[in-house]
Amino acid sequence: MPGFLLHAGASVQCVHGGQAQPSAPNPRVLVAGQPIVTQPTPHLVAGCPFNVAGAPVPCVTAQWVSASTRILSNGMPVLLLDSQAICAPNGTPLLILSTQTKVLGT
Repeated sequence: MPGFLLHAGASVQCVHGGQAQPSAPNPRVLVAGQPIVTQPTPHLVAGCPFNVAGAPVPCVTAQWVSASTRILSNGMPVLLLDSQAICAPNGTPLLILSTQTKVLGT
């Protein structure tokens, strides 16, 4: 499916409300003045309040499991608005709340 390219300034959260940021955006390609993010780049999650039976099990990192099938940067697939990620250590997803709306990819 087509979707807007994900950039470093996108609003991304774990399902519990923790804020996620890319650990190393791709500085070679800019959209809306900010670097894009490729699939191998994990996101770091901060402020996740998730608990299981009173014991904290917060999201710490997230790894992307889907990305663009046709657009590469430095040989790596770029992330799109509809890309999916799994958080560690609890296996919950990330939510992309907003990103730039000028560059579309598939």
